[in-house]
Amino acid sequence: MSARGLSRARLDRMDHILSGYVERKEMPGLVALISHGDDVHVTAIGSMSFSRPEPMKRDTIFRIASITKPITAAAAMILVEECKLRLDESIEEWLPELADRRVLKSISSQLDDTVPALRPITLRDLLTLRMGFGSVMAMPDTYPIQRLIREYRIGGDGPPLPSHMIGKEEWLRRLGSLPWMAQPGERWMYHVGFDVLGVLIARVSGQSLGEFMRERLFDPLGMKDTAFHVPAEKIGRLPGIYFRNPGTGTLELFDDEANSAWAPEPAFESGGGGLVSTIDDYYAFCRMMLNKGRHGSRQILSRATVELMTSDQLAPGQREGAEIFFGGYRSWGFGMAVDLRRNEIFRTPGRFGWDGGFGTSAYTDPAERMIGILFTQRMMESPEPPKVFTDFWTLAYGAME
Repeated sequence: MSARGLSRARLDRMDHILSGYVERKEMPGLVALISHGDDVHVTAIGSMSFSRPEPMKRDTIFRIASITKPITAAAAMILVEECKLRLDESIEEWLPELADRRVLKSISSQLDDTVPALRPITLRDLLTLRMGFGSVMAMPDTYPIQRLIREYRIGGDGPPLPSHMIGKEEWLRRLGSLPWMAQPGERWMYHVGFDVLGVLIARVSGQSLGEFMRERLFDPLGMKDTAFHVPAEKIGRLPGIYFRNPGTGTLELFDDEANSAWAPEPAFESGGGGLVSTIDDYYAFCRMMLNKGRHGSRQILSRATVELMTSDQLAPGQREGAEIFFGGYRSWGFGMAVDLRRNEIFRTPGRFGWDGGFGTSAYTDPAERMIGILFTQRMMESPEPPKVFTDFWTLAYGAME
């Protein structure tokens, strides 16, 4: 048994069970981290791809997908602390393309069957994903709006490939030409608000989103491998990533390092899901959040800001329609989920974090002083967590003394 909070025998059990996913060829490899107090355990299992024998390593660079969102929220809150943005003021000064919104009378309405928006969009709306536009949780072409979301490449309707994205100015223009699906502030709708937030951060800061994050978050936290693309000298550390073909049930390659969509600098830096990172880089960010914004001697965010970000920001009615994401046991803060009650071993009130569609999961439990991060190469098949996630979190909580 470790002297500082983690049981060696239970960690061995966790490594054994996670290894089973690789042995059964459900994924080529994974990297997992658990910290409890000062005790940190990291395990790297398997290989970089099914066709690549190089072993998975602690410094492997993963496409982290939607666990980009907490980082984007932190970047926005830096601008709030500097009084360059305010939570409840309109964003139209900075994003005039989104002024004078029209709202569909219902999700099934034709695109010209609209009413005026009752108020402008605010920064708080973006951070809480209540701007009135987002992912449509229905089969393709169920509703008229879905066709243009797909044709305009707005996102939120499937896994993103950064090399296929249009530039942020054209993206915002196209988004601004569409009607909203709900009134601003009315209800939570996934993803798109954080891509808008990334554009907002860039315009307010006068830098690209990546430059701002590098200067204000990544360099201060020592996150040396976190970025919106993988440069040539690091591309060998990027593993293949796989999805299950629903027709055949077999795993197929979605992206590899040889011709990766993450190799070139993207035309659009997605604040909703575009980052790559390593387990140690992301741990540095989580550790800062656990420590109420402090990293060493430096205060990256204020205590009050972190407490606001990691507290429930939704009324029950605003979660209606998002049960597949929240169930009845969690809600949303700024850029991340917040657990409201315990309904599993690993769901505890106040625990915060999120999952990424490319097979990533990262949560922090302030009451336990615990952080868990799991990076895999197997894409999620729905918003519900796959078995490897639930097994990891069950084992992580079981490993604490």
